[in-house]
Amino acid sequence: MSDNSHVQFVGCDLTYHAHEPCFKRNPHTLESHTPRPVTINGKKQLVIDMHAHCQFPEIGPLVKGRPELGGKDPFGQGGWGKGQELERRLKAMDDMGVDMQVLSVSVFHHHHWAERGLAEELCRIQNEKMTELCALHPDRFVPLSIVALQHPDLAAQQLEYNVKEMGHRGAMITAALDGEELAAKRFHPFWAKAEELDVVIFIHPRHFREGAPRFKGQGFLSNIVGNPLDTTVAIAHLIYEGTLDKFPGLKIVGAHGGGYLASYIGRFDHGHTSGDRGGRGAEKKAPSEYLKQLYFDTLVYGTENLHHLIRECGADRLVLGTDYPAGMNNLNPIAHLLSVEGLSEDDIEAILSGTVKRLLKL
Repeated sequence: MSDNSHVQFVGCDLTYHAHEPCFKRNPHTLESHTPRPVTINGKKQLVIDMHAHCQFPEIGPLVKGRPELGGKDPFGQGGWGKGQELERRLKAMDDMGVDMQVLSVSVFHHHHWAERGLAEELCRIQNEKMTELCALHPDRFVPLSIVALQHPDLAAQQLEYNVKEMGHRGAMITAALDGEELAAKRFHPFWAKAEELDVVIFIHPRHFREGAPRFKGQGFLSNIVGNPLDTTVAIAHLIYEGTLDKFPGLKIVGAHGGGYLASYIGRFDHGHTSGDRGGRGAEKKAPSEYLKQLYFDTLVYGTENLHHLIRECGADRLVLGTDYPAGMNNLNPIAHLLSVEGLSEDDIEAILSGTVKRLLKL
């Protein structure tokens, strides 16, 4: 049903058994089957979406006409403007069964090319607007910062200020900075500050631009293949370059289930054990051990994909994600979770809200 403007949602009461999930495998991703409030086995569930975006056109005049944009309109991504409308967003959340969204600025507005002064101003405006937006509905929105990571010392300062003075719960960063890896030593001051503050860093991809020549053609491969690949490479470098050993207290959440990392972790472990042609890096333990040090959202779209992610990483390492309002958003995230066999009630509660509440100190 495409037009539900005349439908009044009264919530859903679901019964889940480990051997008999609420939903069949691979439920629809473009319409929700679990309106708010969500009750499972007689218990009302708090549902928190870790992966949701917004944008703030107030920065438009500062970037308009910059050659680094290549003539593109950074606010021209389909659906972003409509998704930012507050009432539309709140209704979409209600339809999906989502009580709260953890908001982060779209990757199209991180502008890593910006010189220090401009970068500082771009982040300041967006962080202030983010704070204002979340303050309108503190029971529905939680803010993550945007930082000027191309200037690591500035990024560390911004993170500390936004957490201590503006109530932000961490930051979202892109999986790379124009080909520069997050594991590079010059970013250590930022990682050190994130560990010191004990806040979440949400790593989000941006199409793995180095693969652009091969992503041409049909299928939107820059997103379908490139996005999960971007996150996979970023986290792999954090493992192999020893970053996760140097900063073991980091709270990192990988978007889109962490990409392909968990799906192919056996190959990582084999390279570590065999040392084949440099397959072992600076990591102090097998790559699979770092899965217990990381967190991942549930945005993998398929029941078996999500089931595998839970088995490899543990239910306590997963948080719900929708990617709202992007075109690749899953509008039925709760049904996807409840289509997986073998979950306990504790597993379900942890993924829907328990883990993210603990991570964000809500």
